[in-house]
Amino acid sequence: MKELPQISSLENLEFFARTLVEGFITGKHKSPYHGFSVEFAEHRIYNKGESTKHIDWKLLGRTDKYFVKRFEEETNLRCQIIIDNSSSMHYPNFKDVSVDKPNKILYSVLAAVSLINLFKKQRDSVGLSLFSEKVDFHSDNKTSNKHHILLKSHLLDVLNKNILNKSNKTLSVDSLHQIAERIHKRSLVLFFTDMMDSKDNLKEIFSALQHLKYNKHEVILFHLAENKTEFELDFSSTPHKFIDIEKNEEIKVNPIQVKQDYKNKTEKFINELKVSCLQHKIDLVEVDVNKGIEQILISYLLKRQKMF
Repeated sequence: MKELPQISSLENLEFFARTLVEGFITGKHKSPYHGFSVEFAEHRIYNKGESTKHIDWKLLGRTDKYFVKRFEEETNLRCQIIIDNSSSMHYPNFKDVSVDKPNKILYSVLAAVSLINLFKKQRDSVGLSLFSEKVDFHSDNKTSNKHHILLKSHLLDVLNKNILNKSNKTLSVDSLHQIAERIHKRSLVLFFTDMMDSKDNLKEIFSALQHLKYNKHEVILFHLAENKTEFELDFSSTPHKFIDIEKNEEIKVNPIQVKQDYKNKTEKFINELKVSCLQHKIDLVEVDVNKGIEQILISYLLKRQKMF
């Protein structure tokens, strides 16, 4: 089996994710997001009129703000990571795909493992769902180290097994409905997808996402893309052969001849996606995989703060 460069073992995957999280937490102390440190996960803002018994006076001295110490059972948040593992998520299919030059699925896996490490620090439980043509894997929310290792092992398998996968189609609607039925307790759902099967059936996709909202879950939709080629159609002005990696259909075209029409249609879809997310009260985060995973961690922490 061909293995992804640099991510050939669980230890390597864990190393990269741990480094990302530690660097993120250290950096937050020097930015406007310093309140999102590990310490913040153990506190909540003091509400006027309640007992002062559990106010953290040392934190007051450092921040000039009133925080109340939380007990462990207060701090737990249930999180469910959902990853679209269709063939389009393995774009770009670089020969030298790596941590520094990820495709969409590698970016999603690194983000997921980094989040799992952050959940552990904040005592939040986590579950994982993977789907393509069907739900390939689903786990409930748990907090144990054994459970974390299991999830990371499945994420590593996503990288190493699917490199050879040539046409793994996306069937988001059915899969999302099935996953929604399996998440029994109110959770924060973090959904990683490129929405490639949604351009012609956006309404159906959001009916499935609404299933999650109906069950009282909060949802963040991370819309992944390789902006340079997928949005800007930035290719040389020579004839190219484009292959639909989910349908294996081919077309020969000079990108410069269709670039403006392509960009117009892409922008129209993005606008429709934004409107749909607003209508369904779903947080949309547009992600360029060429940029850092820090944007994922910040989005999670901002949402977490709003939920408590």
